[in-house]
Amino acid sequence: MARIVALDIGGTKIASALVILDEGKAPVVEFVGKVPTEAKLGGAHVLQAAIDSARRVIDAAGGTVDGIGVSSAGVIDPATGDVTYANEIMPGWGGTHLGAELEAAFGVPARVLNDVHAHALGEARWGGGREASSCLVVAVGTGIGGAFVEDGHIMLGAHNEAGHIGHVSCSDAVGVPCSCGATGHLEPIAAGPGIIERYVELGGDATLPDGTPIDGAEIDRRAAAGDDAARAAEDRSGHAIGEVLGSLVNMLDPDCVILSGSVAQCGPAWHDAMARGWHESVMPPVAQTPIVSGDLGGDAPLIGAAENVIASAYASL
Repeated sequence: MARIVALDIGGTKIASALVILDEGKAPVVEFVGKVPTEAKLGGAHVLQAAIDSARRVIDAAGGTVDGIGVSSAGVIDPATGDVTYANEIMPGWGGTHLGAELEAAFGVPARVLNDVHAHALGEARWGGGREASSCLVVAVGTGIGGAFVEDGHIMLGAHNEAGHIGHVSCSDAVGVPCSCGATGHLEPIAAGPGIIERYVELGGDATLPDGTPIDGAEIDRRAAAGDDAARAAEDRSGHAIGEVLGSLVNMLDPDCVILSGSVAQCGPAWHDAMARGWHESVMPPVAQTPIVSGDLGGDAPLIGAAENVIASAYASL
């Protein structure tokens, strides 16, 4: 049995918990807490918030743990625990020696994964993919990320960037600029902000009656009520996701696809469009590959981060 401090460091919040791993049993997640990331205050501030979050869990656990597992936004070198790149959402986070700083602070092994990789590992081992030998995990929310997991191992790629599904090209995005500097990528049209932008372009309200900006949940409610602009915005997103999923399944042939994130919770307008894009793209031999929902919710990256500590320990033996 291992007691692992798990941290999930995102652009808006840092979640922390104690994850108890006991061979053959489902992980137990205890002492869950969340604090704002306050990313705009810089990388050093976020690092201190992560250290404080880990200390809270260790104190709650009685002062003794076996390691620290981290799920973090940004491009991560899992061998060193360094954040090698982070975009403008987390200024100053790139270059942080996250793993080394946590080890120095607490004197236990610390292992770091990209947040979507950790999410995928948790879902593959203990969530929607627990009965599958391989799965493609795709998270669609404010951004779009993913990972391919086979026999419990994440495909990381030569530069630890594998899984940037949001930066796959698709027909619905032709000519649309992407934040990465390219054009025609999935994320700017299919993630949550892309749905909102498209809705407003088509004449939908930019704000709610109280003056607050429109959000994806409200657009989904309007789509269900028959709002043409809302349905069209969700249609473009869903169709693009389906097209890309079909293409990736053609290439990777997983046992299943695990689809999670806030956008994946949209109603029939989005899901019908996704099914249409899927069937237009997928090859007949893999057309019956099941697309399932994630089971673990916010626990997925915490469990995946904790599992990575144990996997890394075995790999070093």
